[in-house]
Amino acid sequence: MSADEGQFNLDLALESLQDLLSDKRVPEQVRESLAVDYAEVEEMLERMQQGQLHIAVFGRVSVGKSALLNALLGQEKFSTSPLHGETKTAQQGQWQEYESGNIFLIDTPGINEIDGGKREQLAKDVAARAELVLFVVDGDLTDTEVQALKTISAQHRPIILVLNKIDRYQAHEKERLFNSLELHSAGLVDKRNIVGAAADPAEQFIIQLDEAGNETESTRKPAANVEQVRARLWESLQSEGKTLSALNASLFAGQLSDQVGQSMVLARSEIGQKIIHSYCAAKGVAVAFNPVPVADLIAAAVVDVSMVVHLSKIFGLPLSKSEAGSLIKTIGAQMLLLMGTVWAVHFVSSALKLGTTGLSAMATGGAQAAVAYYSTYIVGQAAEQYLAQGKSWGEGGPKYVVREILDNLDRDSIMEQAKQDIKSRLSKA
Repeated sequence: MSADEGQFNLDLALESLQDLLSDKRVPEQVRESLAVDYAEVEEMLERMQQGQLHIAVFGRVSVGKSALLNALLGQEKFSTSPLHGETKTAQQGQWQEYESGNIFLIDTPGINEIDGGKREQLAKDVAARAELVLFVVDGDLTDTEVQALKTISAQHRPIILVLNKIDRYQAHEKERLFNSLELHSAGLVDKRNIVGAAADPAEQFIIQLDEAGNETESTRKPAANVEQVRARLWESLQSEGKTLSALNASLFAGQLSDQVGQSMVLARSEIGQKIIHSYCAAKGVAVAFNPVPVADLIAAAVVDVSMVVHLSKIFGLPLSKSEAGSLIKTIGAQMLLLMGTVWAVHFVSSALKLGTTGLSAMATGGAQAAVAYYSTYIVGQAAEQYLAQGKSWGEGGPKYVVREILDNLDRDSIMEQAKQDIKSRLSKA
C-alpha cells in the first residue's frame, strides 16, 4: 500500500473518531454510562495525531515475552524473573522513532496464570487496542494458545508469531516446530509472520585447553537474537503502519458506535415504556367516562396517534399524524387477526353504554377501559419495536412482531396494571 493511501485511511479514521466524540445526538446519560470507552477514544485520537503506534506482546507465562521486548529495546525496561508470572499488569516502553511519532512496546500478563482470569482479560483488552500483536511461544501451540490466537484474529489484529528460545533446539527440531506452527496457525497467522528468536539465550558452558593440555572451564552468555522479529516488525510498520493505525481506530470506533447505539435504544426504550403506560392510562380513563357510544373509540384512536407521534420523537424518527395513523392501522390489522375476541369485547362494551346508566355504566366502562388500556399497550410496544429498528418491521413483518408481543405478554398482569394506573389517574383528577 502506498504512503498516500495509508495517509488517506488514517485521515478517514481520525475524522471518524472526531465525529464520534462530537456527536450531539448522544444523550448525556449514554455518554456517562460509556465514560471509560469515550476516554479511550480520546486517548486513541491523541495517539493517532501524534503518530504513535502500539505493539502488544501476548503469550503464556514464562515464554519470554518481557525478555523479547527488552532485547528489542536494547535495555532492561521490563521485569523478568524465574518466578511464575512476574508481569502483573500491562507495562509499556518507548521503542524507536517512527516517522513523526513513536512506537510503544506493551508487555502483558501471561494468559495461563493461576487465578489469572482478570489478567488474561487485561491482556486481551490491551491486544485489542494495539495496532499489532507479537504472539510469543516457546514450542508447539497448546490448546490455550490456539484459542487465544483465534480470539485476537477475530479482532482483526495483525499477528507476528514468535518462536522464542530457538537456541534450545537442534536444526531439525526447529524445522519441525516451524512446520507445525504454520500448520496449526493456518488461517490465523500469515506464514511470513512466523519467525524465530532467542531473546535470552541460555549460558554456554565452555572448556578450553591450553598448550600444556590443562582444561579451563567457563561460561559465556550469547547475545540476544531478535533480528527476524525486528526485521518483520519494521517491514510491517513501514509498509502498513498508518493503515494499521487507521484499522485499529476504525474497529474501535465501530465497536463504540454499536455500544452507543445499544445504550441509546435502551435509554429510549425506558422512556418509551413510561410514555406508553401514561397514554394507556389516559386512554383507559377517557374510554371509561365517555358517555357517547362509539365516540369513545374515536377518542381512543386519537390517543393512540398522539402516543405514536410522541414515541417517534423519542427515537429521533419523527412521524406526522397521518404517518402515525397508517402505522396504527397496520398494527391494528394484525391485532384484529390475532386477538379478534378482545376487539369484539371492546365494541360490545361500547354499544352497551347506550342503555346503561349509573353504576352499571361505570362497570361496563371500567371493563372497556381495561381493554382499551391493553390494546394501546400492544400498539405502543409494536410501534416502539418498529421505531427501534429504524422504521422497519424486520424480516418477519408486522404480523410476526405483534404475535411475538402477544405471546410474551402476561395478560392478567397487564390488566392488573391497567386497574392500578387508571385508579391512580382518577385519584389525581
